[in-house]
Amino acid sequence: MLLNGYTLEIFRSKCNARAQTLHCFAHLHDDVGAVLPYLNTVLGGFSYMKEPPSLTLKSSGKLITIHPRKIAVNALQDQDQAEKIVSWLQGEINSAWENRENIEPSVEGAKQPALMEVLKLLPKTNCKECGEPTCMVFSVRIIEGAKDYSNCPALAGEKKEAMANYLSHFHFE
Repeated sequence: MLLNGYTLEIFRSKCNARAQTLHCFAHLHDDVGAVLPYLNTVLGGFSYMKEPPSLTLKSSGKLITIHPRKIAVNALQDQDQAEKIVSWLQGEINSAWENRENIEPSVEGAKQPALMEVLKLLPKTNCKECGEPTCMVFSVRIIEGAKDYSNCPALAGEKKEAMANYLSHFHFE
């Protein structure tokens, strides 16, 4: 077992006092830096940084970044959700470490959608119904994995199908 435990730190965004979601840091009891390339292969990392080492994943509309001694998770509903996600990650980290001899390590991130291609497929009304100030910001949130294209109420018909088709070429959960 590589990761024996962690301590959770739950907090609200300091830069947006009106934010409804929570964030968390899981301070790891053990250094998991050596497992990151294996975990990247197993979980299909969104981005991988070699120095300093970190792996960013997208899962269920959350951005999760794993550092050797800390895991950061954004946009959480509550502490229970934080516990569930970090516990799942602990299992994935330990499983990847135990099976590393059968896993081809990877230090490459996933191919990313082009910002302008995503923006072209949106209605560009800047209506704010998605919760973002502009369609450009919404496009960035789609690429980050923080929003799904279906969060755009004005996106329909052929444009919606085209967006689904375009994004299907990339790793999104």
